[in-house]
Amino acid sequence: MKAICTFSFVLLLFVTTTLQGQDVVKGNLLPRNAPYDQPLKGWAPYTNAGTIHQPYSMVFLYKSWKELEPVEGEYKFEQWEQADWTHPNAKGKHVIFRIYMDYPTKESGIPNWLLAKGVETRKYDQHGGGITPNYNHPEMRKALAKFISALGARYNSNPRVAFIQLGLLGHWGEWHTYPQPELFADNTTTKIVVDAYRKAFPNKMLMARYPRGYASVPKWLGFHDDMFPADTQNGTDWAFLTKLKVSGQDKNWAVAPIGGEMEPFQAEKWMLQEYGVTLKNLLDGHFSWIGPYCPALIETQDKEFLGNSAELLRRMGYDFRILTYQHKRVVSQGEPLQLFLIGANHGVAPFYYPWSVELALIDASGKIVTTKTDLDIRRWRPGEFRTLLTAPTANIPAGKYRLGIGVIDPWSKKPRLQFSSKMDLHEAGWQVFSEITIQ
Repeated sequence: MKAICTFSFVLLLFVTTTLQGQDVVKGNLLPRNAPYDQPLKGWAPYTNAGTIHQPYSMVFLYKSWKELEPVEGEYKFEQWEQADWTHPNAKGKHVIFRIYMDYPTKESGIPNWLLAKGVETRKYDQHGGGITPNYNHPEMRKALAKFISALGARYNSNPRVAFIQLGLLGHWGEWHTYPQPELFADNTTTKIVVDAYRKAFPNKMLMARYPRGYASVPKWLGFHDDMFPADTQNGTDWAFLTKLKVSGQDKNWAVAPIGGEMEPFQAEKWMLQEYGVTLKNLLDGHFSWIGPYCPALIETQDKEFLGNSAELLRRMGYDFRILTYQHKRVVSQGEPLQLFLIGANHGVAPFYYPWSVELALIDASGKIVTTKTDLDIRRWRPGEFRTLLTAPTANIPAGKYRLGIGVIDPWSKKPRLQFSSKMDLHEAGWQVFSEITIQ
């Protein structure tokens, strides 16, 4: 904290000194609520659970390994995308996905070619019944690493993919075989899976259900609580946040997302009678998203339910608010454009990807010239921020411009994230806050 305060003071002194004696534009921005479908936060519902009744920016997809690799080395990724990613409820939405082998009550997701290599299976009756494989079989371990590598080759650079859950192991891909823990993967297998995912997805955020096996080690790993908020911190030694604290990963939220599913079919309970518990657990756990079962699947006109939903959407993940801005009124062409911002992240988590923060200069005819700043938006963790942004002007023609700001979604290549500050919203998505002259 002392280092942060010192940095803020030095930055403010630097900006004051740099702009001293210059014709400076200063402004204050009033607060406003950002849209409820902000990117990479909020609800992440199923696509096929019927009508979705609240704004959302992500969808959640399950798929079995057997369907994606029915023949060894032959992958059906394109067919999956054509069948499931094009669902009307998924249009324009980022994707979270989990691959499974064992989903109780559903057909086994274990590839037949893997069974033909001698991988044993066990039937079980709990949770409606299913089949679990021997996760520690040598052929299973080799196949897991190879399949994860193929997943990464397809999706690591796909800008539509938001977050990826490790899946593959345990019932529902949830990294447990309760109440038969002896059937779960050992530490060697879990290490193979975690390491394979990290190698295959260097540019994506990865999430595990529990800090179990080797998943209890990495400080870069995100997590998902699939019984939120019932088991988030329920006073037991197996509660979600308790497990994270014991493994030393309760601070992982600072670099990787925390999310998870609301207790299925209990949205009214957790959004009405027990809403205080829900909000506390969301804040304590630094949750960024909830799904696939979530309040957005409930059709209701209850004002309390909808009001609590709106509050959760604002509070989870990031919520960036610019309070004041300062920049030179006139900038010479080729001279760096410097913009000093004071604001705050009023959410409970950072933004987890280095999306480009750009400035838009809009002339009187409506033509837009953009310039990329040097800001890494991941630095804006919860609390106040004081930031000096610098952007080049070499390719900006001389003239007077309206000045806007935007955070660019690499999938749509357009401004997507909005600041919760009152600014004019340009039709192209830029938030306009000032004027500037390039000479």
